[in-house]
Amino acid sequence: MVAHQIEQRGIKNPRVLEAFRNVPRHLFVEEALWDQAYSDFPLPIGSGQTISQPYVVALMTQQLGLKGDEKVLEVGTGSGYQTAILAELAPVVCSVERIHALLPKARNILEKLKYTNIMLKLDDGTWGWQSEAPFDAIIVTAGSPSVPQPLIDQLNDPGVLIIPVGDEYSQVLVKVIRSQGKIHQEDMGGVRFVKLVGDHGWNPS
Repeated sequence: MVAHQIEQRGIKNPRVLEAFRNVPRHLFVEEALWDQAYSDFPLPIGSGQTISQPYVVALMTQQLGLKGDEKVLEVGTGSGYQTAILAELAPVVCSVERIHALLPKARNILEKLKYTNIMLKLDDGTWGWQSEAPFDAIIVTAGSPSVPQPLIDQLNDPGVLIIPVGDEYSQVLVKVIRSQGKIHQEDMGGVRFVKLVGDHGWNPS
C-alpha cells in the first residue's frame, strides 16, 4: 500500500510514510473487509460514514507539514485511522466525533494499539475544541460548505488547516495557512467526502 498507492503518487515525507507503515489499517474496519483494507478506495465503517482511501489520508497528512512538536485537532474521528496516523506524528492529538456509535469503536482500537497521546470527545466538531485551543494544525475529515469560523479562530500562528470545501457531492481540498497575523488559502485539488454535519457545516438531514 505505501509503496504503490502512496509513495508513487507523490507522498515523499519520510515521517508520513513511516506512520503509514506503522498503523495496521485493517484493524479499523470490520473483519469482513480486511481483504480490502489496503486497497486505494474508501470503505464503510457504519452510520453512513467511511474510512478514506489511503492516498487521500496521506495527502492531507503530508499537507499539515507536521514536524513532531505540534498540537493537532482532528474534526471527525470516524474509524480512528487518521487519528492513529496523526498520533504517530504529533505529541498531542485532540479528535472530535459527533456520531455516538463510532466513538467507542475508535477509542477501543486506539487503546489496544496503546496510543497515549490522543484525547477524544463526542461533540459537534464544527465548533472545534475551545478548551484545548490553539492548535498548530487542524484536519477536517468531512466536506463542508465553507471553512467553519471557529476552526480558523482556534488555529495558532503559524498554523495550518486542511479541509474539504464544496457541495454535497464534490469538494476541493483547501489548505488554510495562518502566518504573521494573515490568513490565506490554497487549492489542493478535487476530493469527495461525506458531509460535515454541525452548526458550522451541513444541517442534519
